[in-house]
Amino acid sequence: MLERYRRYYLPVILILIIMVAFFMRVYRASDYMTFLGDEGRDVMVVKRMIVDGKFTLLGPTASVGGFFMGPVYYYFMAPFLWLSRLDPVGPAIGVALVGTVTVYLVYVSTSALFSPVAGVVASLIYALSPIVIAYSRSSWNPNIVPFVSLLLVMVTMYLWSKRDLKFSLIAGVLIGIGIQLHYVFLFMAGWYGMMILFHSALRTNWKIYAASIGGGLIGFSPFLLFEIRHGFSNIKAIVAFLSSGKDTGFDGVQALVTSASVIYRLVSRELFRIPDTAMLLAMDPNPRLLWNTITPILVIIFLIGFFWPLILHVRKNGVSHKSLTDKVVWPYLFIASWIIIPSFIFGLYRKPIYDYYLGIIFPIPAIMAGVVISKVFSKNRIVGALMVVVMGSYLLAGMPFLNEPNRQLLQAKTISAAVLEHTGGKPYNFALLAGANSDHAYRYFFEIWNRAPITIEYEGVDPERKTVTDQLLVVCEDKTCQPIGHPLWEIAGFGQAEVAGQWDVSVVRIYRLVPYRGADTMEKEQK
Repeated sequence: MLERYRRYYLPVILILIIMVAFFMRVYRASDYMTFLGDEGRDVMVVKRMIVDGKFTLLGPTASVGGFFMGPVYYYFMAPFLWLSRLDPVGPAIGVALVGTVTVYLVYVSTSALFSPVAGVVASLIYALSPIVIAYSRSSWNPNIVPFVSLLLVMVTMYLWSKRDLKFSLIAGVLIGIGIQLHYVFLFMAGWYGMMILFHSALRTNWKIYAASIGGGLIGFSPFLLFEIRHGFSNIKAIVAFLSSGKDTGFDGVQALVTSASVIYRLVSRELFRIPDTAMLLAMDPNPRLLWNTITPILVIIFLIGFFWPLILHVRKNGVSHKSLTDKVVWPYLFIASWIIIPSFIFGLYRKPIYDYYLGIIFPIPAIMAGVVISKVFSKNRIVGALMVVVMGSYLLAGMPFLNEPNRQLLQAKTISAAVLEHTGGKPYNFALLAGANSDHAYRYFFEIWNRAPITIEYEGVDPERKTVTDQLLVVCEDKTCQPIGHPLWEIAGFGQAEVAGQWDVSVVRIYRLVPYRGADTMEKEQK
């Protein structure tokens, strides 16, 4: 029966799951994708690589610390932006494709560690998890971290079993790439190092270390070249950030609390759809109490259910290297190390931990759920199938595209077109007034339409003020907006101005400022 399942039913089921996963990640992508300042900055950099030949060795800015990441994500974006003819939806589709491949890798890795049934269930759950889908529908460097992280885990699995040097080289390359995508991938480097040390044959083989370091240098080489050329400025900033003690440091109790909260949030957000902290705080007390009471119980039961075979084995055989490397329990230990080591390192971080930081361990809850349900299925197929249906339906009910789309891409394009319309086809300066957004999304469209604004330079660079045009177009995203006299450089550098027109477009207000003419001039014009 099992052989028949593998030969006939498994390929069909897996293809259907992959098709569903792809649909969930690309459905109305342009309507739901995030396209704000950061995304505009990224596509602008990649557009200049494709069209202008301006290649880069520097990536996006890190969210903390004031340093930059490597450029590997820009090179990932390039073919998709080129294929979409510079439409920003192209890289978003690229991320969706990677997210779909990750679903397949969840199946492969879970099948190798546990069983094909567990692999199928795990891939289905990962395909349907709303938070996973949400981070697979937009172009952003952390969004492909789960793919690289899972690849590293699989390569480490093969290194453990086959002890082939090439796998340590590949692992190093993946670590170098992952760190360029997000510095939280350093936690996976720590996990990989611990897995090498835990393996009795690997930890004494110096070639493994040499190959891993060599691969890391290869994967990290684009960014490393920049650092060599610029005196290791970013690496110094990273070291200063880690050694300052303000945002990192060891506090035993707090580290354990943070580590536990990371594991709880990962499982509860991915499998049980618990709302994020902000949404919980905005809820009425009764539903909030319900979420905060039932979800921890479900998470604890779920974790015990997964680790129960390991718990029984340890009770029977004790804790020893031989016991923990037993072929029956080492897959559980492998998954345990993957979630515990990074979570413990998170405990050393004192700033807020956002959901996307957890991308390095995103596949774990789905793998665990696949194993738990497969165990039930082996005992009672009806109950196991019912669990799959219930969980699949529950996850489907939380799909991110069931809500009204944000249409951020269309908004940016519409607003950019309106700005250009009100310039009258003449040279212009541009400014954006917004609380927490940059103007790159608008500037991207100005640039690809060959109508880029003129950037106002400082007097030392432009003493004759040739970069100041006769009009300044200001987009106001804030509800209350007073562009006249605003200290923003693009407005202050324009000089004394007056409003020549204002228009409400989409969700913003556009102002057209012109140099101040004075009351006398205005009176003469009125006469």
